[in-house]
Amino acid sequence: MSTESDGRVPHEGEPHHNGLAGRLNWLRAGVLGANDGIISTAGLVVGVAGATADRTTILAAGVAGLVAGALSMAGGEYVSVSTQRDTELAALRKEERELREMPEAEERELAEIYEAKGLSPELATQVAHELTVKDALHAHAEAELQIDPDNLTSPWQAAWASFLSFAVGALIPLIAIAVPPVDARVLTCIAAVVAGLVLTGYVSARLGGAVARRAVLRNVVVGVLAMVVTYFVGVLFGVTVG
Repeated sequence: MSTESDGRVPHEGEPHHNGLAGRLNWLRAGVLGANDGIISTAGLVVGVAGATADRTTILAAGVAGLVAGALSMAGGEYVSVSTQRDTELAALRKEERELREMPEAEERELAEIYEAKGLSPELATQVAHELTVKDALHAHAEAELQIDPDNLTSPWQAAWASFLSFAVGALIPLIAIAVPPVDARVLTCIAAVVAGLVLTGYVSARLGGAVARRAVLRNVVVGVLAMVVTYFVGVLFGVTVG
């Protein structure tokens, strides 16, 4: 059992780095999906509100935008992750075949990988041999391909995560513009959207290790600009009541 540098034994339930990184990637993708839902739906409903004061029309457009956007996000994520998964599975099958046909050469290749990372030739050879004896495919997949064979991303999980995150984000401007009276709709929607964008910008910055203030400002500016442009596009093609 491995120990930490201060002699303490790591807790059995403590997440490994790869698992933690995977969860952070999922969380970051969810935040970005929610961000897309906020901005795209806000632009749509504010644009429609610029053309008409009819609550039913605005709500119908917003719901249609939510459904269409969420399905588009889910479909795109499913195709993208499926392609990535197919590529990873093909690489694993190729590695498995090479391990079966030329095990000695593959073990030497593994040793060279660890030697390039700074281990002495003797230690690199020992590590490669012990890892090969334990699980050759896992050892090569992680060191050579940077793939965890037991933790391949599911396309369906990715699709559902994108669908739900977009839909949750889209609900913010949809509710904010549908509930208030006519003369307060646009301002209420803008306020709710800005609050949502501040939150998603801050969370995405923290997850990515970026400067939060800059990320939040960029997020808010893009969202507000989208709403302003679409509102005046709606004004050009309709009649506002206010």
